[in-house]
Amino acid sequence: MIQTKDTKIDIVIIGLNCEKTLEKCICSVLKIDYNMDFIDIYYVDGGFNDNSKKIAQKYSKVNIIELNLEYPTPGKQRNEGWLKGNSKYVQFIDSDTILDKNWLKKAVNEIKKDKKIGAICGNRKELYPEKSIFNWIGNLEWNLAYGEISEFGGDVLIKREVLEKTKGYNSNLVAGEDPELSHRIIKLGYKIVRINTDMTKHDLAMTTVKQYLKRAYRTGYAFAEVNFLHNEMWKTEVKRILKRGGISLGLISIGLLLILINRILAISIILLGIYILFRPRLQLVKKFMYNLKLTKKESKLYCWHLSVIVLPQLIGVLRYYIGKILNKPLRNKKNKLSTGGIN
Repeated sequence: MIQTKDTKIDIVIIGLNCEKTLEKCICSVLKIDYNMDFIDIYYVDGGFNDNSKKIAQKYSKVNIIELNLEYPTPGKQRNEGWLKGNSKYVQFIDSDTILDKNWLKKAVNEIKKDKKIGAICGNRKELYPEKSIFNWIGNLEWNLAYGEISEFGGDVLIKREVLEKTKGYNSNLVAGEDPELSHRIIKLGYKIVRINTDMTKHDLAMTTVKQYLKRAYRTGYAFAEVNFLHNEMWKTEVKRILKRGGISLGLISIGLLLILINRILAISIILLGIYILFRPRLQLVKKFMYNLKLTKKESKLYCWHLSVIVLPQLIGVLRYYIGKILNKPLRNKKNKLSTGGIN
């Protein structure tokens, strides 16, 4: 591919207290197989309490945008990045990722084939899927479909014209900003495509149950908030969480209250609640063995995840509705957030 100003790319890296991962990310960008004369790099720091800004300052090629927000959001950071540039394409990546050196050539070649392609992504793979079951689940779920897809994640190449028409990311969302923008891009008549080639390696660095539950909670919150903005989006997910999570939790609670009054009835109600909650583990193992090409053991683990995750997601959904009523939305606080990293 001949690289000219028509194939110029702005690379926007966002981070928040990311000293553990930022240097690897920047170095991977500087090593890409692309003419660096046609690459501009922007690092957008949402607010730092560590050495992430000093790390970025070591690289003259990196333009630093310091926001120092009280309540940072990924959407706000990404918008500040792409608005500073003027290239035809914008590649967004998170500071805990490593950009594949061949990705941009492949992505630009592919996106130029069809003017209706507004955004393109490839494979995001975990650096350490073997370090925890949570990393393994993330690695499994990043790339579930190829071809024309309905939404992208944090790593994606987008045409500037598309960002301009959509006005970019929703700066108010604490999570779910990437799928929400995907939805608006498709509504404009553009396609989003995932190709089966390496794009980034990611360091989820999720090794504790606490991290897992917090992520699930925020996912539930995002489902509810984005569904409120676009009624047709994530309706199924919100209904699933409210029905399976709410009904199972309700039945188990009722059963516990009845345990001293009618033990047989109480146990029956509790067992029904447990069945509803753990339906994925009890009924869907073979389905995921086939659909995701998993071993029986792997499919069982994944179905345990699908069973349990609905409870923290339910709390997240309820947190959104309660916050909406009380006008107290969930906010990101820079001093409580950081990007991990397994060294």
